[in-house]
Amino acid sequence: MNILVLCTGNSARSILLESIFNTHGAGRVRAYSAGSNPTGKVHPQSLALLAELGHDTSGARSKSWDEFAGAEAPEMNIVITVCASAAGETCPVWPGAPLRAHWGVEDPAAAGQPDWDAAFRTAYSTLEKRAKALLALPFETMAPAELSQLLKRIGDIA
Repeated sequence: MNILVLCTGNSARSILLESIFNTHGAGRVRAYSAGSNPTGKVHPQSLALLAELGHDTSGARSKSWDEFAGAEAPEMNIVITVCASAAGETCPVWPGAPLRAHWGVEDPAAAGQPDWDAAFRTAYSTLEKRAKALLALPFETMAPAELSQLLKRIGDIA
């Protein structure tokens, strides 16, 4: 199952959730991330925290969601937005009409540098709980309507 995680800048939250899914869901999901207005670089604290927690960050990069709207792009089953601005934007048409969900979290990149560690750990913790809640389900065999409702409920996990 392919999951696309969207945010505006694709430097922090979406990068974190992409890595969480690919680490904890290996063999069941393949996650990607992108932004509507990518910064062009992954936030250094995203990379530092993920590396500290044992994630492979070698392929992490900030990129446009346009990369995933073309015919050559992998077909997405689920698209998850993690910031309010990306949730409200008009998204490209995704091949295969994936399910959509919003799992908003505060932007850790908006914190001042002295608060980065705490802000990124908080965002990571929330996103990890949500990813693990999805991965605990037999989502591969669920009806789309049932999975859609569960994705919405998972987005409320704090």
